[in-house]
Amino acid sequence: MTRILALDIGERRIGVALSDETATIAQPLTVIERESIAKDVERIAQMLRQHAAGEVVVGQPRTLRGEQAQAVHKVQAFVAHLRAVLNVPIALMDERLSTVEADRRMREAEVRRERRRQKVDAVAAALILERYLAQRGAKENRDAQLVSG
Repeated sequence: MTRILALDIGERRIGVALSDETATIAQPLTVIERESIAKDVERIAQMLRQHAAGEVVVGQPRTLRGEQAQAVHKVQAFVAHLRAVLNVPIALMDERLSTVEADRRMREAEVRRERRRQKVDAVAAALILERYLAQRGAKENRDAQLVSG
């Protein structure tokens, strides 16, 4: 297995999360303050190398009804730049309510408001990665049952 880097791409910041070496546990890593697509992609490429990650998961904006949100076009353009630069698989994962859930979890953990504001995007990226890992694990279990059944 290889580590997986997850991104929650926003207008001003990109939340970044990283899996462990076994790709089973997701942890918030950092928040990138947006500069330009080229600089942002280069920082992500550096993180991939630094953490020996072999895959990227990007949160895809959706409405509560499951439809593509307005921000999806900006995320798709960013993903196109990632694909042009990175030589790793890039998956899209529904990010619905990830920031709301991240903020709720940090409030429950009694994280101060200023600290929540600094970390919410990285925690949202970790939630996106958790969903991706859970979905992937469920698919692997179904595939294993098909082979053995």
